[in-house]
Amino acid sequence: MKHVLRVTLAFFFVTLVSSAQAQTVYAGETTVDKAKLAGLYLTVQGDGKQIEKDWEEKLKTFGRLSASRGTYRVTNADIPAISPEPINLVSTVKSAKTSATIFTSFDLGSGNFVTTGSNGYSAAESLLKDFATKSSFNQEVRLVEGSFDEAQKNHQKMVKKGEQLQRSIEQNAKEKERLLKRIDENAKELEQLQKDVETNKIDQTNALTELENRKKNVEAVKAKQP
Repeated sequence: MKHVLRVTLAFFFVTLVSSAQAQTVYAGETTVDKAKLAGLYLTVQGDGKQIEKDWEEKLKTFGRLSASRGTYRVTNADIPAISPEPINLVSTVKSAKTSATIFTSFDLGSGNFVTTGSNGYSAAESLLKDFATKSSFNQEVRLVEGSFDEAQKNHQKMVKKGEQLQRSIEQNAKEKERLLKRIDENAKELEQLQKDVETNKIDQTNALTELENRKKNVEAVKAKQP
């Protein structure tokens, strides 16, 4: 089972890497708290709420994170691949049932944002694509692990049922033994009753003979009446 799971995960990993690499990162703008920000967009397919949670955990690795209703900020983000200086990072996530769209603004200082062709763009693009790869992979891992857990629970259920059936067989065997014993006792009881019936017939005959003898005695005594 573990070998099959590893092979399945490896297959999903190869598939997801290809899928994530095909993800398109593009530059754009959005307004956050009435301020227009330039940044990068990326849409990741999957459970939107889970993707948002994964992105939040990723942002925490860059520095102290503050979050409010789908908007995330890391005021002094440490991302050396993009800039040796602290970055003012602002990100929003719009999650749906089957996907999540992430917008991230990398302010290098004085309103100098990472955009297409600017310094740090390639690193920012790689950061987002790497996240897409890992997030999608983690989702697939959760999916197959959930499937594995379900199969494991079903196996345990079948084992438990098998144990119950075995106990039922043992109880059935005991009941059979008890019934066979009762049948044997019943046969002996019937044999004794049949003997008692024969004995009773003899007793009835003897009692009838005794009755007739007593009757004769009564008649004989009455016959002597003066």
